[in-house]
This record gives sequence, structure tokens and C-alpha cells, in this order.
Amino acid sequence: MARRTRKRALQENIDSEEESTFSSEEDEDFEDERLHFEDRFDPVEDNVTNNECEDDSDKIPAAKRTKKSLSLKAETVVKRAKKTLSWREETDVDVAPKPRRFLPAREPGPQLSLADSHSPVSLFKQFFSESAVSNLCHNTNAQAARALAKGRKYSWTDVSVGELYRYIGLVFYIATVKMSSIADYWRQHSIFTLPFPATVMPRDRYRTISWNLHMSHPDADTENDKKRGTAEHDRLFRVKPLMDTIRLACKAFYHPRRNLAVKERFVASKGNAEIARYMKAKPTKVGFKFFALTDSSNGYTVDLSVYTGKNIFPTGNGLSYDAVMSLLDKKVLGSGYHVYMDDFYTSPKLLTDLFAMKFGACGTYREYRKDFPRSSSNSLTQKSTRGSIRWIRDGPLVCVKWMDKQEVSVCSTIHAAYKGDHVKRKVKAQDTWKKKTFPCPAPVTAYNQHMTGVDPSDQLLQYYTVKHKTMKWYRKVFLHFLDVAATNAFILHKELHGNMMHKEFMEVLIEELCGVSQKTAPKHTSSDHVPVPGAELTSDVRNLATTGRRMCVHCKAVHGKTQHTPWKCQVCDVHLCLQLNRNCFQEWHKGL
Repeated sequence: MARRTRKRALQENIDSEEESTFSSEEDEDFEDERLHFEDRFDPVEDNVTNNECEDDSDKIPAAKRTKKSLSLKAETVVKRAKKTLSWREETDVDVAPKPRRFLPAREPGPQLSLADSHSPVSLFKQFFSESAVSNLCHNTNAQAARALAKGRKYSWTDVSVGELYRYIGLVFYIATVKMSSIADYWRQHSIFTLPFPATVMPRDRYRTISWNLHMSHPDADTENDKKRGTAEHDRLFRVKPLMDTIRLACKAFYHPRRNLAVKERFVASKGNAEIARYMKAKPTKVGFKFFALTDSSNGYTVDLSVYTGKNIFPTGNGLSYDAVMSLLDKKVLGSGYHVYMDDFYTSPKLLTDLFAMKFGACGTYREYRKDFPRSSSNSLTQKSTRGSIRWIRDGPLVCVKWMDKQEVSVCSTIHAAYKGDHVKRKVKAQDTWKKKTFPCPAPVTAYNQHMTGVDPSDQLLQYYTVKHKTMKWYRKVFLHFLDVAATNAFILHKELHGNMMHKEFMEVLIEELCGVSQKTAPKHTSSDHVPVPGAELTSDVRNLATTGRRMCVHCKAVHGKTQHTPWKCQVCDVHLCLQLNRNCFQEWHKGL
């Protein structure tokens, strides 16, 4: 009953024109889809036999332990007979493959002139250009007209390019200044009132733009929805126009340095049952999965794609293989790059194929994955001491096992197995914790440097990420595109000028998008500086000469004398002498 209720609630989140219709082929693939997301399991690469499942039962998803095992048993036996390798130790010398020359297609770094001054908003508009925003306005206005024709009861005037930029500025403001609900940003007559949002646009206007925001034309959406269940149907049709623009801009205005990282991102949403997925390993359980290629030196997003289903990559090599290959375009990037990835993607076929394309690769791997060495000869055991290293080389590919607190498995086509690197770890001896040095394989050292620890890409995205509650899945994706554009713009600004922290950059970006300034005090001209009495005039004529007399600041500062005067400047609010033989007022205001 609870399951049926959840499914009904999920469907109610989708417009009638966006209702999900699954084909029989998709029903058959449901188990593989679940394995992709719940267990980060690739059925093509992670095929195992019954015996191997028993050996690694704690690592392999239960649903996969018996699937296809009989059909693959003969194939596994043949491969094992073909080549039997034994594990070597750190004392054995390993020689790394000949390094590939690094030949990028363009000079790495920002593809903008260093001589020019680039403001935050000018860099943001490289990704959200006026032509892209104009297209957004056109589609948003069309969606609003369609909603009104259906009987929606709200006031609407067509949104302009300038107004949509101000709307985006408010979206970033809401991401920066946290409140419990959107309405709280326009709340009046409270000690928690925020005056700024109301000066940019009314609350109802902000809401109606949010409701109608559209990246594709509604009429084209209807035509695409008619193709559901066919090969011509595009699940990403509603986000494709803007996604293509963002992807092109990411590649055009920055060329990555040598070390790249393949990442997964998860955008929370329950709004589309066709492409929303459940991932138990993520803090956010339900949403959309993005594959992202980032520069590991600064976190710049070079390229990204949205996973919509099993058949998005029809090559037959598996999702983990094709997801990486789809992000690496040799014509755009060049050759000689080093690509780092986690164990979901790493496979011998992927690494050797990348090596043939003149890309080096390194990543953690799963022992039960197809074609990885499973020899028990001289392998690590649970009794192996911390810092123990075992390795096997097969051509350009080296597989390394290292005993840290637990066993770590890494493979690489870039590094030798061990180059004498060491790491420090805290160990407990006689009830006291001490730091001790242990040997560490070269691939592990490089992986930790470029892939783990502080991930600059995800970290920057999370600082000021936009989190709006919306029932439309494509608006969630739009908000993620805003995050990517703002983060990439900040990285470009840092590379070009390096004089702003992330918070300051976002504040200036919000100001420029909304067309305001933090300095709210009006600028005064020289004509505003006029002498006025220092105090209200008294009716007592006996005190006219002494009322409001204060020390002249110019006499004290310049001459070191104490002179009193009844006159002050209206703007500067300081007392200044104004006499025939001592005009401190004029001297004070020279240069205005």
C-alpha cells in the first residue's frame, strides 16, 4: 500500500503532458537500471561467476550474484588458462609505460584576454549569454500564455531579458542568504525582514516567473511527448537547448590542464519518474545523475551529461565505459591527458582503450570486475602488515594492492607500481597515538592528489547551491545549470585576476545582475556642500552669537589652533570657519 501511494504521489508531480509511459523493453531492463543506481553496478563489466561471488560476497550486490553466472563460467575459465600472473612486491622493480607527450588542442587555461578587465557578470554571461536568455524569455512567455489559456488565475506580463537577469540575480541571492521559505524573503513588518528582494521585483512576479520558466517551446514539447515509447523520443528535450549552450560555453572559454577527473553528481528531484533514480549511497536518495568531466587543479566543469536510461549509450561496452568515453573528445581536448576516476568506471578495457587514444588513466577498481587479476599467488591477506604492496603488470596496465587500514586496489597506465613514496598514519601503540611512516604506491599517491580529499568541483558547487522546491524536474536541472555557470565564472575570474574570494564574487555578481550597488549612500556633488547653522536659531538675541558654536575641524587639523564657529557643512556635518579673513569652509572643500 505504501509503495502504491508513493508511486501515485510521484506521478502527480508531473504535468499531464509529461506523464511517464514505459515500454516493455524498459520493464525488462528494470533490474539492470536498479543495479546501476542502488549499487553502482555495471552489468556489462561486473559479470562474475558463482565461485567469485562466494569469495567477494560482501562486495557484490546480492541481486547480481547469480545472474548470468552459468553462461560466463566457461568464458572465465578460458581467460584464466590464457594468462596466470602472480603478485610481485614493492622490492621488485616496475617500469612505467613511456610517458605520453602532452599535446593540448589549445593553450591550457582561460581562453580570454588577460589584458581585459572581466567583471563577475561579464564572465557569467559567457555561459548565460543574452541570446540564450532571450530564448529563455521567449519560451517562458509561451508557457505562461499556454497556462493562462488553460485557466490559471494570475497576472502575467511578458518577461524581458533584463528582468530575467534580475530574476537570476534573486535566485543567487536566495542561495546566499538562507531562509526557510521563498515567502520569507518578502516578509514585511518583522525584525527578520529583508528589504532587498522587494526592491528588485515583487514576490508574486518572482513566483510567476518560477512557475513558467521554460527552456524549450511548449508546442515542441507536445510534439516530442507524442513520440513516447519510440526511438525518436528525447527524454531531455525540455532541457536540451540550454544544456547544449552551457556545454559549448564550458569548452569554449577554458581549456583544461593535464589532470582530469570524471565525477558523478546527483541533483535531487522526484519530478520525473522516467529519469529520476534512487541511489542509496548518496545523501540525496532520489534525483538525476550527471556525469561530469572536471579539471582537478581547480574544479572547473569541462563537460557534463545527464543519464536518462540504459539505452543512452548503445555501444554494448557498458555504462561505466561509455560514460567516460562520451566526455573525452580528443579533437576538442588534444592528447596526453591523465584521467582519474573511481571504481564504478575503472576497467581494463577502458584503461587500455584510453591508452591507445593517448590518454593515461588511473582509478580504484573492483576485484570482481571482468579481466582484473584474481590470482591468489603471493596476494595480500588479512594478516598482511600495514604498508604492504603487491602489483601485477600486464602491458601498459599495472594493478596495485596496498594494505592501509583496509586493502586498497588501484590500477594505472601512467605510473610505476612503487617509486619510494611514503605516507604518515596515526597508529596506536601502548595506549598512545603516534605518527608512523608507511610505503605508498605511486598510483595511490596520484589518485589521492587528483581525485579524493577536498574535491574543488563539488565543494564550490555546494557553497552557494540553489535549492528551490519545485514540482517540475526540468527547473531543477535549470537551477543546476545556474550553479555550474556561476562556479565556472568564479574559477575563470580567479584564474584571470585572482583578487576575489568566492563569497565576494557571488555578492558582486548578484549586485550586477540585479542592477544595484551595496553602497546605498547617494553621491553628493560640490553644489550640495553649503554652510548651514550648527544649531537651531534661538529667539533669545542674547545667545545668538554663542548658540551652536563648535570647534573648527580645519583650524585644528591644519594649524593646530582651537577656533569656534557657528557654521557647519550640510553634507560633511563638520564645523568650519566662515569669515572674511578666515574661510576654512572653502579650504576644506578644495578638490570636490
